[in-house]
Order: sequence, then structure tokens, then C-alpha cells
Amino acid sequence: MPARIVLLGATGHTGGRTAAALAARGARPVLAGRDPARLATLADRLGGAAGPLETAAADVTDEGSVRALLGAGDVLVTTVGPFQRLGEAAVAAAADAGAVYLDSTGEPPFLRRVFEEFGPRAQASGAVLLTAFGHDYVPGVLAGALALAEAGDRAHRLDVGYGLDGGGGQGFSRGTLVSLIGVLLEPGHAWRGGRLVEEPAGARDWRFDVAGRTRRGLSVGGSEHLTLPDLSPSLREVGVYLAWFGAATPVAHRLAPLAPLLGRVPGATARVEQLADLVGRRFADAPTAEGETRTHVVAEVRDRSGERVARVRLRGGDPYGMTADLLAWGAVRAADGGVHGAGALGPVQAFGLDELTAGAATAGLRPA
Repeated sequence: MPARIVLLGATGHTGGRTAAALAARGARPVLAGRDPARLATLADRLGGAAGPLETAAADVTDEGSVRALLGAGDVLVTTVGPFQRLGEAAVAAAADAGAVYLDSTGEPPFLRRVFEEFGPRAQASGAVLLTAFGHDYVPGVLAGALALAEAGDRAHRLDVGYGLDGGGGQGFSRGTLVSLIGVLLEPGHAWRGGRLVEEPAGARDWRFDVAGRTRRGLSVGGSEHLTLPDLSPSLREVGVYLAWFGAATPVAHRLAPLAPLLGRVPGATARVEQLADLVGRRFADAPTAEGETRTHVVAEVRDRSGERVARVRLRGGDPYGMTADLLAWGAVRAADGGVHGAGALGPVQAFGLDELTAGAATAGLRPA
């Protein structure tokens, strides 16, 4: 029998889409949260002819209440952010329970904590932690792994760029905006000289070509830095870049070195959290972008001389729909026993490159 799948955050934008994606794959997740009425409405709508889905009371900030929902081998999916403030209890509960954990975070400080702090706990219990298992950062991990496989032992430097195309309007959900602002002063990371180093977000930039356009991306700490070096012993440099900021890109790049200095100012982090909450109240819960949104991901590998030896480009649809489908695919595969290993793992390590490629295709992420 498949393991139980428990979903935290089903009444939010990403969580609701994830619940629907799970139901579309034939899963019957337990919908957990603090609002019984909203959960019951969703459970009725998604349950279909088999009756309402199961619901459960849980507080995402209370490790004990989340732990009470989980047994060894169960699958916990959480979309509740900002993860830097709200994510610790869920990942700790999964690590101690010996469960499989997936989340939708894109916050560099949190995903690094998952690997460095909670990974050893998960290794001891047999749990599997799959953080950032959505548009942030599965597409880049997959494109990077495919490019590294093509480059072989010539791989020295890997660059991954993310781009978006779409209409006007609010392109991000309220939760994404709050998360982005909330980590402005937090330390970032990168893989330089064959080791993980701290590096402010936006400290570096990279130009890459997609669909006839040159895009300029700003550096960010992704899960690519934490997972892809394990696939290529010769790899010494990894950069991940987001080309999301348009005309604001040069300004953000120039201001990036100030972030670590501002972060040392007493009370600065609390002020940024207050700013994030204030901004969040002014935006809609769901994106309001007009027209179709498309995702582009490019991975390029260079050898020691700087010659490009591999290039992979992937194309997908709406980032939120992709995140929901990736989480649903990963959760169903995990519930069916399709995850290998223990501890904090990357998608390739957990599922294998061929399996991940096929799974990503079901979420609309395919070679361009």
C-alpha cells in the first residue's frame, strides 16, 4: 500500500494547486492546517466520488502537532512560507519521524539549513528531505545534471540561468513576495573553488541567450550549489542566476554588496520582516499576470580553459503550476517507494536522472 501523504498549506495559493495536482494523480492526501472550515471545503471539492479527503488539525509552527501526523515512511509536503520563519517545525518533525519531506521553498538560508542542520538528523532516522522541490530549484538541478552528464570529466564550471516570459500584472503570489523580501539581508551561498562559500544574492551576474533574447541574471543561492557538485568530481564552480528583475537588475546588482553590512545593524532583520508583512498586505494572494507565463532554464558547462562543452535548455509553463505538479509527482513517487537513500538529498540523488527527467516532463518541463 502507498504511504500516507500529508499536505500542509493546502488553503494557500501554491498549496491549493498542489492539493489539486495530487488529486489529479489519484492521491488522497491528508489536508492539514489550522482552519477546519476551509480545509473541509477543499476536502469536499477534491474528494470526488470516493468522498471528502481526510483533514487534520495542525499548527505549522508547532513541531509536536506536525509530528503527531507522521509515521515512518509517510510523506509530508509543505507549502507554508516564509520558510525561514515558519518552516523549521515541519522539517524537524519529518526528520525525526523518518518520513519523506518535500517543500516549495526558494529561500537560500532555509534550504541550506535543511542540508546542514536537519540532514544529519534525517540520516539517523532514515528520513529523506527534499527541499526546494518546485520551480525553485528543480528545473536548474535537472538542466545542470543533464549538462554535466554530457560534459563528463571536462566539467569545471556550471552556470544555470532562469528566465520568465509572460504578460503584465502581478507575476508573483503574495507568499513569494514576502519570502523574497524576508531574505534580503540573509547570507547567500555559492560553489566557488570546489567548496561552498557565502556570497550575497545579486553579487554576480551572468548573461545567457534564450529564445532569441539575451537575458541578464543575478546570482542567488540555490539547491544546485548543494547537490550538483556531488555528480561531477571535477566541478569547481557553480553559479545560479535569476533573470526576473528587468530594468531593476543593474540597481540590484550594485546594491548587493551592502546587504551583509546592513544585516549586521541591530534590528535590521526584524525591520525587513515588518516590511515584508507590510508589502504582502498590499498584494493579492495569487498572481494576477495577464496571458500565459513561460519558464526558461539554461545550463552551460565550461572546461578549465573556459570553452563551453555542454548546453541544455529546458522550457516549461507557469512556475506555480509547475511547482504544484513537481511536488505532486515527487510525493506520489515517494509514497510508492520510489525514493532512494536517506538524509537531505537532491532530486537526482533521490530519484535518479532518468526518473527525474520523466517526472519533470509530466510537470511540463521539457527540452526546448
